[in-house]
Amino acid sequence: MAGEESSPDSATKNIDELEGQWRLYEAYNELHGLAQEFDTPFDAPAVLVVGHQTDGKSALVEALMGFQFNHVGGGTKTRRPITLHMKYNPECDTPLCHLLSDSDPSVSHEKSLQDIQAYIEAENMRLEKETCQFSAKEIIIRIEYKYCPNLTIIDTPGLVAPAPSRKNRALQAQARAVESLVRAKMQHRELIILCLEDCNDWSNATTRRVVMQIDPELSRTVVVATKLDTKIPQFARASDVEVFLSPPASTLDGFMLGDSPFFTSVPSGRVGFGPESVFRSNDEFKQAISSREVEDLVALEEKLGRALSKQERSRIGVNNLRLFLEELLLKRYMDSVPSIIPLLEKEYRSSTRKLSELDQQLSSLNEAKLKEKGRTFHDLFLTKLSLLLKGTVIAPPDKFGETLQDERVNGGAFIGSDGLQFPHKLIPNAGMRLYGGAQYHRAMAEFRFVVGGIKCPPITREEIVNACGVEDIHDGTNYSRTACVIAVAKARDTFEPFLHQLGCRLSHILKRLLPIAVYLLQKEGEYLSGHDVFLRRVADAFNNFAESTEKSCREKCMEDLVSTTRYVTWSLHNKNRAGLRQFLDSFGGSEQSAIIGNDSNMSTQTTETRLADLLDSTLWNRRLAPSSERIVYALVQQIFHGIREYFLASTELKFNCFLLMPVVDKLPAMLREDLESAFEDNLDNVFDITNLRHSVAQDKRQTEIELKRVQKLKEKFRYIHEQLNSQQAMFGQ
Repeated sequence: MAGEESSPDSATKNIDELEGQWRLYEAYNELHGLAQEFDTPFDAPAVLVVGHQTDGKSALVEALMGFQFNHVGGGTKTRRPITLHMKYNPECDTPLCHLLSDSDPSVSHEKSLQDIQAYIEAENMRLEKETCQFSAKEIIIRIEYKYCPNLTIIDTPGLVAPAPSRKNRALQAQARAVESLVRAKMQHRELIILCLEDCNDWSNATTRRVVMQIDPELSRTVVVATKLDTKIPQFARASDVEVFLSPPASTLDGFMLGDSPFFTSVPSGRVGFGPESVFRSNDEFKQAISSREVEDLVALEEKLGRALSKQERSRIGVNNLRLFLEELLLKRYMDSVPSIIPLLEKEYRSSTRKLSELDQQLSSLNEAKLKEKGRTFHDLFLTKLSLLLKGTVIAPPDKFGETLQDERVNGGAFIGSDGLQFPHKLIPNAGMRLYGGAQYHRAMAEFRFVVGGIKCPPITREEIVNACGVEDIHDGTNYSRTACVIAVAKARDTFEPFLHQLGCRLSHILKRLLPIAVYLLQKEGEYLSGHDVFLRRVADAFNNFAESTEKSCREKCMEDLVSTTRYVTWSLHNKNRAGLRQFLDSFGGSEQSAIIGNDSNMSTQTTETRLADLLDSTLWNRRLAPSSERIVYALVQQIFHGIREYFLASTELKFNCFLLMPVVDKLPAMLREDLESAFEDNLDNVFDITNLRHSVAQDKRQTEIELKRVQKLKEKFRYIHEQLNSQQAMFGQ
């Protein structure tokens, strides 16, 4: 106690206890750095400071540190959390700071406060230019100082509460980003949340609103009312002060750490030698903090008209808050030691296993083994492609399947000259998410359905007259030729776009087999992880094959379409002769009736006379009579429909034979040939052995570093655990 002389034994005991605590703090600091660097699930307790940018968060952090740092620059300018590993060192008259490397937290560099501030400001400027203006990756600083507590504090960016107007949209987006970052940090259950409120009425829960979304009972939260010196004058009655110091459960609900809030004041003014500086040294700043606590106690007792209880005094001032946090964090550290050791053991085994796998991977990077790997992958890949075409349910449809609507968007739709699409709901299985052979079959069925229902486009009288022209040996009209000219032109314009659309659609379906096959290989552990260059080569070869095969197949179909629209073969084009004959018979009958009706005195005409009259109205007459128009239209319809039926059948057959089947019988040989050719040419171009070996070696070095650090930490925590057990045994005696 103060004023009592301590014996040498007690002094030695105090030194031993202090050294033991330092060893514990250092171990946890290293653990925290390891967890940050390697994203390992270690529960390293620390104090997470959460508050709005006007809550005096920066000033309170500086007061807890015992010196002014000015690391935040005000408000949300801090765009990364800052972790401060503070250590009490009575021999450090000035703060000794080390900035841990972002790439390797095991490496630290001694920096001045000005250097660290410049680094933080540079990071703020860098992030401000990026799309996501905040980063969850912590800036880690180790600090030793005679006024520092033994604490690890994580200072987060200040929360923002912008006004809800359109002109504040940028600030609103920033507020959401900050709150998201802070909420993510609070999810770590090992952290003690220091919740700052700048209020004189506990019903206003500005920061608690955010904190209680993660910690609804405040069971791991310390609530702090800041700027107490400005609040005391605002209270008119003693009862208001009583409620503020001891808020009822209905106002401040939950089971907060410490059972009641803390109340702090930090004197305003900066440390320095300029005209605007208030304090000439950090010693003066530290003394001003203690003086402010005394002034607050006096002012509170004057307002209350009574003396504060010991319990009430223990919640007033930065020093009491610091002492409470130190004791709380020390208890958490000591309680967590037994659970940390098994986690370190598990991480050590995991790193050892990973190191063994990397050694095995390095040893397999020789030509013979790589070639064998490549050939094995080739065979397995083709097996998966064949399986997908034949049908399988191993790949999840919700991830890899496409509905007909998705397929139309991604692979193109069948659109006629009118620009309209056929309603997808009328196609069988349109709503099902398909892939592989099932999707190919649905696309071909839609092609048959759409093209098979196409009618001959309208024919105008102008088209008929223009198609008549003049023969090279007479000036009569040849309506059969006219019909052929019109029909083949209409058919070519109508069906050619569908040919390109079908090729595009089926090519899309085939290319989709690649990622699905890769998924199947990964699921069964047959994927060549780490060999990205080789896998890209296989993917490029497959996609090139699909594109070139589709183009070749489409060209064959185009040859058929050109031949059927270049020369009319009546045995092929006129499929419905009975219908055409019936139409012409009715046409001849109507002509005969018209002739008989015009001259009732004439006898029954002979066949020759009727033929002469028919020729007169068609071959020798250039005036386009309704009868001639009907003949041409009937012929065009027959020829067009004949072309459609042949185009539909030949196109489906050719795409099956020259696009689908080559995947089965030509792709294996093509891929193998490409693979063997690449093996003979330059194996390094196939597997990128040099970069791969460098990458694996780098991973190995990183894993070795992690393994050494885990081993070192494991020994430290085991030693600490043994010391704690021995101390408990001594106290037990």
